[in-house]
Amino acid sequence: MGRPDPEEGQLPAPVKPPDGGWGWIVLLGCFVITGFSYAFPKAVSVYFKELMKDFHVGYSDTAWISSIMLAMLYGTGPVCSIMVNQFGCRPVMLIGGLLASSGMILASFTTNIIELYLTAGVLTGLGMALNFQPSLIMLGTYFDKRRPLANGLAAAGSPVFLSSLSPLGQVLLEKFGWRGGFLIMGGLLLNCCTCGAVMRPLDMGMKRKMEKAQDKYEAKEMLPIGGKSEEGIGSADGTKKAKKAKKKLKKGKKLLDFSIFSNRGFIIYTISKFILVLGLFVPPILLVNYAKDTGVPDTEAAFLLSIIGFIDIFARPACGMVAGLKWVRPHVAYLFSFSMLFNGLTDICSARASNYTGLVIFCVFFGISYGMVGALQFEVLMAIVGSQKFSSAIGLVLLIEAFAVLIGPPSAGRLVDALKNYEVIFYLAGSEVVLSALFLAMATYCCLNRGKKKEPPPENPSAGGGSDTEEAESDVQEAEEHSSDNHQPAHSTDNAVVAASEEANHVAEEQSGEGGGCPEGDGEVLARDSCNAEQMVERDRF
Repeated sequence: MGRPDPEEGQLPAPVKPPDGGWGWIVLLGCFVITGFSYAFPKAVSVYFKELMKDFHVGYSDTAWISSIMLAMLYGTGPVCSIMVNQFGCRPVMLIGGLLASSGMILASFTTNIIELYLTAGVLTGLGMALNFQPSLIMLGTYFDKRRPLANGLAAAGSPVFLSSLSPLGQVLLEKFGWRGGFLIMGGLLLNCCTCGAVMRPLDMGMKRKMEKAQDKYEAKEMLPIGGKSEEGIGSADGTKKAKKAKKKLKKGKKLLDFSIFSNRGFIIYTISKFILVLGLFVPPILLVNYAKDTGVPDTEAAFLLSIIGFIDIFARPACGMVAGLKWVRPHVAYLFSFSMLFNGLTDICSARASNYTGLVIFCVFFGISYGMVGALQFEVLMAIVGSQKFSSAIGLVLLIEAFAVLIGPPSAGRLVDALKNYEVIFYLAGSEVVLSALFLAMATYCCLNRGKKKEPPPENPSAGGGSDTEEAESDVQEAEEHSSDNHQPAHSTDNAVVAASEEANHVAEEQSGEGGGCPEGDGEVLARDSCNAEQMVERDRF
């Protein structure tokens, strides 16, 4: 007898997250994937000077490599969602790891900048995108109560890898050149395949029930025909219903669930996130040049980014622990708004920093607020849409963020070239982040919290038509109950039916004997109809 393949798709039968166990291994894999996804496009910049010399191009031409990587990471979100919903997280991550590694390996043999765009940019960026999104989905399936802490720890991979990959790239460049460095970096990206291999899907409840029903049916087939044959028949019926439920689940599964746009919380989150990304990445991109223009030496100016990364490493897990507190977690959206407000005010207050001490203070507070935003952004999204729709939600959100990434930093760079003034850019970026924080907090309070208070409780929640998934899950439960009830003979059901019909006939006779006819009255139409029906039954009986 065939068994269902545990790797085939992802059935939406809910399973309680273990909040530990193998989930810690999954968290480690998500930590590594997040580090590679966010830090690798920035770490590649150490090779840009050598690329400019070999290919005789400008800095803006080489900078497109990192831009294409980030564009693929954000812009291919819906494609990743479709692949995850169709094939599952583990196969997609294994393919993504191979693509990311092969992109860097092929880039080491390129002869012009266009080939670098296609290999290191498109191929490696697509591979990292196919790893990043499924890892977050798996993290949400393994953690529920500890999910804020898990998200904070996984997000800490970005600053940790950024602080390690950049020095490593510099060492590889000095010893092996940029071609050897790309080749070794491609080998390092094969670790994404290892991380994908440990993303073991949880045993879905429906699959366990189907296997249990099949095992019982196979056991009953070996029994001799006799008094217990009815048990095998009941188990066979349960197996058929379980298979029918699986077909319903596959039929009702959507590759990309656009119904999340009917969720007001998701719309509010998406709009605020778009406004946030417009200004969030501008200060760290312009910080080094801003420090150099104020007279700070090059080495000390580069050290400012290290300060942000070091503070960020501790800020993200700490914020995840705070978000997991019982009295904080129900209001995590407001904590996310506070972190964005903190970040925006830091940009505005530090716009006039004119010495190195002021810039260091700015980096400390920016690292704290930036870490809080990074730790909470996906936790808030999971809380809004739930783990079942998170795969579609994150893909659509990343696609919308891709437009903001392509608008925000380039626009800030053009303003700097036009105005020759960094102060205005910091004011503008901080104002955008503050606006996103205020919008999220006010919209959440006015549109969501008040809406919940005004919504009347549903009168009959079971009366409405459920989705295909809900019907399939109910069929699975019915199949399990039917197959597990193997100790009751089949003829007992017939006896119960006969007894119920005799009791009904006895009640009808008593009512006809006592009433003696139809009740009278102008307003008793229903009673007369009922009485006529009873009399017709009596006539047919005799």
